[in-house]
Amino acid sequence: MFFKTVRKVTLLNPQDNVALALEDIPAGATISVNDIQVSRDVPRGHKIAVKEIGTGAEVVKYAQVIGFAKEPIAPGDHVHSQNCGVEDFERDYDFCADAGNFVADTRHQNRTFKGFRRSSGKVGTRNYIGILTSVNCSATVARLVADEVKNSGILADYPNVDGIVPLVHGAGCCIKSDGEGYGNLQRTLMGYAGHPNFASTLMIGLGCEVMQVSRMMEEVGLEEGSAFRKLIIQEQGGTRKTVQAGVEVIKSMLPLAEQCTRTDEPLSELTVALQCGGSDGYSGITANPALGVAADLLVSAGGTVVLSETPEVYGAEHLLTRRAASPEVAQKLVDRIHWWEEYAAKNGGEMDNNPTPGNKAGGLTTIFEKSLGAIAKAGTSPLKGVYLYSQPIDTKGFVLVDGPGYDPCAITGQVASGSNVVCFTTGRGSVFGFKPAPSIKLATNTTLFQNMEEDMDINCGDIIDEGVSLEVKGQEILDLIIDIASGDQSKSELNGLGDYEFVPWQLGAQM
Repeated sequence: MFFKTVRKVTLLNPQDNVALALEDIPAGATISVNDIQVSRDVPRGHKIAVKEIGTGAEVVKYAQVIGFAKEPIAPGDHVHSQNCGVEDFERDYDFCADAGNFVADTRHQNRTFKGFRRSSGKVGTRNYIGILTSVNCSATVARLVADEVKNSGILADYPNVDGIVPLVHGAGCCIKSDGEGYGNLQRTLMGYAGHPNFASTLMIGLGCEVMQVSRMMEEVGLEEGSAFRKLIIQEQGGTRKTVQAGVEVIKSMLPLAEQCTRTDEPLSELTVALQCGGSDGYSGITANPALGVAADLLVSAGGTVVLSETPEVYGAEHLLTRRAASPEVAQKLVDRIHWWEEYAAKNGGEMDNNPTPGNKAGGLTTIFEKSLGAIAKAGTSPLKGVYLYSQPIDTKGFVLVDGPGYDPCAITGQVASGSNVVCFTTGRGSVFGFKPAPSIKLATNTTLFQNMEEDMDINCGDIIDEGVSLEVKGQEILDLIIDIASGDQSKSELNGLGDYEFVPWQLGAQM
C-alpha cells in the first residue's frame, strides 16, 4: 500500500491565506493544510499560499496584512519577494483600545536577583569600570589606558570588579552643536557615564572637538567625583602623559569598585532590552513570542522591558497604539513612525529596505511581516512610554526607545537609556555582546542552536520540534534573565564579546 507523505506546515490564524513551512518542502509534495500540492521547492520558514490571492490583493499572516500580491498567486505557490511586495495601506490606530486587556501575573512579584545597588539608587547587573571618549580623536588613548591596566595584572587583586571596558566611537566633531546628531551622542555618552553596570567611569576628550566634555557635564549636572572623572589630552600634554594619567585614575577607582557587592534586589530593578537580529520565518512563532511571555512576567513583577528598532515596528505600529497607556504615548509612537518615513525618503531609502538579505533567505519577505514578528518580543502589556534615542527611561513597564534597525546601534541606545540586561533573539546566528550589559541569545530554531551552541543561550526551536509551550519557554527565559542578572555569565560574555559593539546613532551632516 502507498502512503502519501504529508509535509508539515502551520496556519497561524484561520484568517491567513498563507501557511508557514516547518520543513523543506520539495515541488509536488502535499502539505498538511487542505492537502495542497506545492508548485515549487519551498525552504523551511517560508510561506505557501493556501488560497487564491489575486493581483493587488492582501497577503495575510498572523491575521494581519504582510504585503500585496504582485501577480496572481495560486494555492501551493511559494509566496516571497517574487510575488509579494509592499504598498501603502490604512492601519486602524484606535488609541488605547486594548490597554486595559492585560492581566498581570503575580507569581513572581516577590522574586529577587543579586544586583549592585549604586549611590544613585540605580541597580546594576555588572560591576565594570568604563572608559568613554567624547570624540574619535581620543579613541586610541582610551584603548591604551585599558590595555595598560589589563596587562599590568592589577585586576587580579580586585575579584569583585568585572573588568575595564573602553567604549570608543567614530563621531564627536564637525557636527551641528545643537542638532539631532549632537543630542543623540550626548544622551548616549551621559547614559553610559551614569550606567548602573559601571561602578565608575573615566571620559577622555581631545580638547578642541564639538562634543566638549565640560559642556556635556554642565548640561546634565554631572560633576567629577569618585564615580566620574575626565581627562583632556591637550591639557595633559599629549598621548603618553594622558595614558599615564588615565592609568592612575583607573587605579584610584579600583578599590572603591571592589567594595561593591551584590545584594538581593526586586525584579522591578531589571530593565531588559528586547532585540532581534538575523531574524527568520521562525522568529515570529518561537523566540519572539516566548520572549514576549517573559517580558509580561517581568512587567507583572514591576520590571521594565524596552523595545527599539522603530523601522521594525513599521506596519505593525497600529497594534502598539492600541496598547498605549494614554493617547499621548500613542501619538508619540505615530510621530516617530512619520519621522522615519520622512528620514528614509530624504535619504533616498524606503522603509522596505529592511528586511536584510539574510532575513529574506530565512523566509521574511516584507518589513510588514518582519515587524509583526518583531513586536511579539514585547508581550501584551500596555505601552507606557515612547522615548528618543538614548533618552533616560523614567517609567516602569513596557516602553519603546527610538532607534534604527541596525542591531548594535539600537542596543547602544537601549543600554544608554538604562537597560541593564539584553535579550537578543536570532534565527540566522547573530553574535554580539553589549558591555556593560550582559547579552542573552535566544535561537529561533534547533538547527541554528545545534550549529552555534557555543553562542546561543536558549533553544526556542523546541517550541516547534517538541511542542514546548510558549508559557514554559517564557518561564525558562525569565529564569535565565534572573540568573544572568545575578552574575552567571552568558555565552556572549564567555566568548569575550562586547568591547566593539558600542555604536552611537549618527545623524545629520558631517561637515
